[in-house]
Amino acid sequence: MNVLLTIVLAVQMLTALIMIGLILVQHGKGADMGAAFGSGGSGSLFGASGSANFMSRSTAILAAIFFVSTLALAYFGGPKASLGSSVLEGSAVVVPVAPGAGQIPGTSAPAAVNSDASVPPATVTPGAGQIPTK
Repeated sequence: MNVLLTIVLAVQMLTALIMIGLILVQHGKGADMGAAFGSGGSGSLFGASGSANFMSRSTAILAAIFFVSTLALAYFGGPKASLGSSVLEGSAVVVPVAPGAGQIPGTSAPAAVNSDASVPPATVTPGAGQIPTK
């Protein structure tokens, strides 16, 4: 599977580079605007809108290849999740603990663990209560 991803990635990068080159070489429809006002043989204000030439067709084909390779990379390279599972199931909840929390004030001994579930845990006071005094 790793070789397939490498090949699809190489195809995507090559098509992107070739497509950038082809787009930069082509001239836009606004380039013929000067010809419409008397200095050339253009049929309309923005140039002749005839059939697409070789460069515009090859750009469209390269864009389609780039799109398909991007979809293939997203399908094969993404993480596999089973149906019905959530993204948050594997995440861990980290609760920050303030320095000195869980100690008896004035001592270095840890406080006894309260096994009573009805008593909520102590919370740290935000703001000025956390600023150490000199």
